[in-house]
Amino acid sequence: MSDIVKKAPRFTEADAARIAFELYRLSATARLLPSERDQNFRLTPPGGPEYVLKLANADETRDVLDFQNQALDHIARRRLELGLPEGMAPELVLTCTGDAIGSTTGPDGQVHLVRLLTWLDGKPLALARPHDEALLTSLGDFFGHLDRALEGLDHPAAHRVFHWDLKHAGQVVAERMEHVTDPTRRGLIQRLVDRYQTETAPLISGLPVQVIHSDGNDYNILVHPDGPYGLRVSGAIDFGDMVSSQRVNDIAITLAYAMMGKKDPLAAARFVVAGYHRRLPLLESELAVLFDLIRMRLATSVCQSAYQYHLRPDNEYLRISEKPAWDLLERLEAIHPRVAHYTFRAACGLEPVASSVRIAGWMKEKAKDFAPIMAVDFRSEKPLILDLSVASPLIGAGLGPQEPENLVEPIRQAMAEAGRPTAVAGYGQARFLYWRPAFAVETDLGVEYRSIHMGLDVFAPAETPVFAFTEGRIHGFTNNAGRFDYGPTVILEHRTGRGDRFYSLYAHLTPGSLALLEPGQPVRRGQPLGRVGHTSDNGGWPPHVHFQIITDLLDETSTFPGAARPSQWDVWKSLSPDPSILVGLSSDPPPGSGRSRDEILAVRRRTLGRNLSISYRRPLKIVRGRGPWLFDNSGQPFLDCVNNVCHVGHAHPHVVAAGQRQMNILNTNTRYLHDHIVDYAQRLLATFPAPLRVVYFVCSGSEANELALRLARTYTGQKHLITLDGAYHGNTQGLIDISPYKHNGPGGSGRPPWVQMAMMPCGYRGPHKGFGPDVGARYALYVKDAADRIQAEGARPAAFIAESMLGCGGQVVLPEGYLAEAARHVRAAGGLLIADEVQVGFGRAGTHFWAFETQGVIPDIVTLGKPMGNGHPLAAVVTTEAIADAFNNGMEYFNTFGGNPVSCAIGMAVLDVIEREKLQHNALRTGQRLLKGFTELMDRHPLIGHVRGLGLYAGAELVRDRETLEPAADEASHICNRLRDYGILMSTDGPLHNVLKLKPPIVFTNDHVDRVITSL
Repeated sequence: MSDIVKKAPRFTEADAARIAFELYRLSATARLLPSERDQNFRLTPPGGPEYVLKLANADETRDVLDFQNQALDHIARRRLELGLPEGMAPELVLTCTGDAIGSTTGPDGQVHLVRLLTWLDGKPLALARPHDEALLTSLGDFFGHLDRALEGLDHPAAHRVFHWDLKHAGQVVAERMEHVTDPTRRGLIQRLVDRYQTETAPLISGLPVQVIHSDGNDYNILVHPDGPYGLRVSGAIDFGDMVSSQRVNDIAITLAYAMMGKKDPLAAARFVVAGYHRRLPLLESELAVLFDLIRMRLATSVCQSAYQYHLRPDNEYLRISEKPAWDLLERLEAIHPRVAHYTFRAACGLEPVASSVRIAGWMKEKAKDFAPIMAVDFRSEKPLILDLSVASPLIGAGLGPQEPENLVEPIRQAMAEAGRPTAVAGYGQARFLYWRPAFAVETDLGVEYRSIHMGLDVFAPAETPVFAFTEGRIHGFTNNAGRFDYGPTVILEHRTGRGDRFYSLYAHLTPGSLALLEPGQPVRRGQPLGRVGHTSDNGGWPPHVHFQIITDLLDETSTFPGAARPSQWDVWKSLSPDPSILVGLSSDPPPGSGRSRDEILAVRRRTLGRNLSISYRRPLKIVRGRGPWLFDNSGQPFLDCVNNVCHVGHAHPHVVAAGQRQMNILNTNTRYLHDHIVDYAQRLLATFPAPLRVVYFVCSGSEANELALRLARTYTGQKHLITLDGAYHGNTQGLIDISPYKHNGPGGSGRPPWVQMAMMPCGYRGPHKGFGPDVGARYALYVKDAADRIQAEGARPAAFIAESMLGCGGQVVLPEGYLAEAARHVRAAGGLLIADEVQVGFGRAGTHFWAFETQGVIPDIVTLGKPMGNGHPLAAVVTTEAIADAFNNGMEYFNTFGGNPVSCAIGMAVLDVIEREKLQHNALRTGQRLLKGFTELMDRHPLIGHVRGLGLYAGAELVRDRETLEPAADEASHICNRLRDYGILMSTDGPLHNVLKLKPPIVFTNDHVDRVITSL
């Protein structure tokens, strides 16, 4: 056992309470806090502020504690001078005799120095979640403030030799690394030490020095709420490691802890650095050594742990506690130090690669002197500019990632139609083709894809000669897939007139054309380098050369990427600036870029109705859909959990092809005869039970429900309607009148006199609990009451309209037999039952094709919409012959677009997909897994009050109290916004806006369900 542990205090909580009274006249209860070297007790007086009683190790010297006391006083003064936030650090309380430090004798006879500090409220950063951008930025922000507050402090004890002082890391690690027994890990440490001693240590001495906290670990940092759900760093405790050292060491130590446990540690570090720099600007010389200092702090930690284990081999906890540091060290070894350096520069608003601006300026200055990289000079003969962006029309429909070979024919055809021998796909373009595993990077928010193209792709016939754009020398080349991951590649090294070195890369060449090249070989301007490769040399791509400029080639043995993550684009565009000017092209935004999100928002505000809503606090610009996925303009995928419009998946190839084929032939109204409308009518009606045998085609669910009301009123000769509380049936005035979700909400004018409202049959929140037939019968009596009220006015109801599962009502599954009983009551009063299947039909319920079938009832009228055309505006009303005959009263019914050949072709294609891909069964199977996952979450999280659903139509109602059912609407909104950050698109619904709703395309798989549950 070490001397430090031997001399640790051994006081009880009763002892601590006694000492507090003896030295400070403070009556309080004491609770021991975790500590190894010292003892700390939380003191809670009755009704007063709390304190921390600190009993020092018997080995501790008075001057070290005096240093800490003076530091706390200094911070308090500087905080007021600088206008810094309150509560940054504890404050010292003097003893009854006015002393800053007291003393007491322990049960073992050792004398221990005593101090009393004010208690700082807050939760340790280690226990706070999530470590998002705001929290991590506030961490840097806080330490910037703290280091400013510590400026000007000095004390003899600040200059003690301390093995945790990061300026001694090289020596400490070198001395103790022998205790790291794993040879692989010891090799990693040796590489860090070698780099530190040769590259970092010489730069350290010239950096600013001051007193620093020196122990920004996540248990010494406190956080407070910031708004309803945010967190911010508010204070720091434990100033026992303070030393006078290089100022940058403080943020380096803090970063070492902040990066632990992160899948994307560099992204986390970037936020912290940005926050620190905002409060205390980092020098470029400090940024140059920051990454190495972070790694040396981690190396110190693991070597110190190995040394302690050597002394105490019985303490296996030492091995366990060092694991996070090893995990981070091994993860950081995969990051090139200069990439980290450039990332930190970007975080501080500096050009990531300092030479990049000079190189770009030189290229612009010399542009007219450069040779064409192919026989065609783009300055005089402009090439075809190709759109290979996420939204490119060249990329066909499909369910999986597009394969490059599928572009061969579209690109060839586009070049032929344009009459151009060459085509160029631009720099900085976000590409959908990179949505594949090879480009995926695990981050703390899921997966981010390297989607931004960092070069120019120049398409030309295979074997077209490729030339050097300017003089240089052969830096390297490969005849195969090789280390540059581009296929056969040549890299040239160049120098600007100012001496800045950079590189040009020519990839996807024919292997045979590189046979005469040698490393170091001089190259003339316009000298042939090779020839454009065939498709087989291009990974399936059409023949082209990938041309890229590189300002720093980084590690000679690593693969330099040709595409970057959107979140890192500012760094990588500095490493690979735009080469367009070198080949005679402009640097305009590439096709497919479009407006930015902010620009679109600004135009929307000027030109569109002000009450047109937008999803999420950080709106998305969505430009493509595929299967259950939506893609933003940067090529990042989002799992679509709410779009029941694209029922069989976004851009399903069979549905798209059906529409394209028919649009290429004919689209006209229903006054002409056409096979499609009758074929589709027969096929659709075959899914319904008798006597539902007549269909009217319309263009939207709102149109369908409007027509349904006309049918009911014409058939019954009555006007009055019964609707459910919380219902929503469409956006026309007639439907707003029967939609309490709207007419009783903001901007609504209430229920018109010809509408009666029945209680929503919710077995969770309503007065009758449960979902069995007895509950269904009780709720159906409210429909009877509504019919009775209408009859009391001397009229009869025309119809009772209800969704077969309630959407805006909160994803409510109706109690068993409810619709059948409600239909019995309304029919007895002379009215009809209208089942609104606009959201829930076409197999979504899983057990049945139509959700009303789960209720054991056949409605008189059924309305269809959203999923019917998979995003194409197609809807319908299905009814009986008797009702259709009554509607045929001499007034013509005509709908210009309802039932047109294109819509019918698309509708039939949707039915094809549902049948061929067995999507109704899929909805049942995956829906069961979804409900199971939700239920398991509910067992662990009291916020979830109820889970409900059928098939792939589900909801989770959030409550703050399961007894009072207080709705958690704000929490539900916050969760949806957080899920958006994880690449999951979900939204809320219900009269109280507290239900998480899921109604995804029914091509959802178990993997998609698992991703949703895991993210939640």
